[in-house]
Amino acid sequence: MLEERLVTDMISTLTVLEPYPGVYAYYDGRVAGVRLYSQAANWLDDGAYELGVASYAIVDGAQALVYDTHISLDHARAIRNHLESLGVTAIRVVLSHWHKDHVAGNAVFADCEIIALKLTAAKLEENREKIETATPPIQPLVMPNRLFDETLALTVGARRVELHHFAIHSADGNVIWLTEEKLLLAGDTLEDTTTFISEAEQTATHIAELKRLRQWQIARILPAHGDRERIASGGYGPKLIDANRGYLERLTRAIATGSAIGTLKEFAAEDIASGAILYFAPYEAVHRSNVERVRAALGAR
Repeated sequence: MLEERLVTDMISTLTVLEPYPGVYAYYDGRVAGVRLYSQAANWLDDGAYELGVASYAIVDGAQALVYDTHISLDHARAIRNHLESLGVTAIRVVLSHWHKDHVAGNAVFADCEIIALKLTAAKLEENREKIETATPPIQPLVMPNRLFDETLALTVGARRVELHHFAIHSADGNVIWLTEEKLLLAGDTLEDTTTFISEAEQTATHIAELKRLRQWQIARILPAHGDRERIASGGYGPKLIDANRGYLERLTRAIATGSAIGTLKEFAAEDIASGAILYFAPYEAVHRSNVERVRAALGAR
């Protein structure tokens, strides 16, 4: 078994990708044998970093829109430093949802407009104490200061950007839609290898919302958690939506009927074979968690 080592520089494995002109991905993680925060269990290493995590920035001229503030203050500072090195002088932030690995760097952007759904602000406030005392802590938790309900249109320089609420993965999912490029920045609404079920009692809603998202004319998808090289080369096709939805449908059906489920590699074999998703072994733990959560929600044994 590969011995894990703890690095001393929090951003030593962070890479800056540019999958499209003026669209930057700040990708970290999926580095075997490396931990950033601690050898002990913690949300940063055992969640986001192990699975791979990306925040994004859309840049045009002196303006930038940052999508999620990453997993630490050091990561957030690296994002801000990179943008300023490009000549950016005006930064706004958009939060994809309230989970820790998407808001940990908010304090670095405390002087900026931080945009989020009202649902996200409510969840952050509700969970503030847990977030600020988590391992590692996010202290202080800087809150969003511009809120909206369902959709919000913005411009970044000459680029048109839309924010849309989709209740997938969490009730407060917020995606960025670049209308001209037909490019979706998905946050955690879509994942490769599979979705993480955080609100199992809402799985039917997540499936319905994935069907709604599939009706859009999406060319490419950039998720928060996915394969580094695929993100670098332009992201995923819309079949990622089908793969995530199909997984949820098959899982709920299998648990409801008492059918065998097996490993993620077996359960998602068809989508892996088609290339819609890529198999990444650490997602087996996500799959096991999903099975347990859906079983509990359905009252199944």
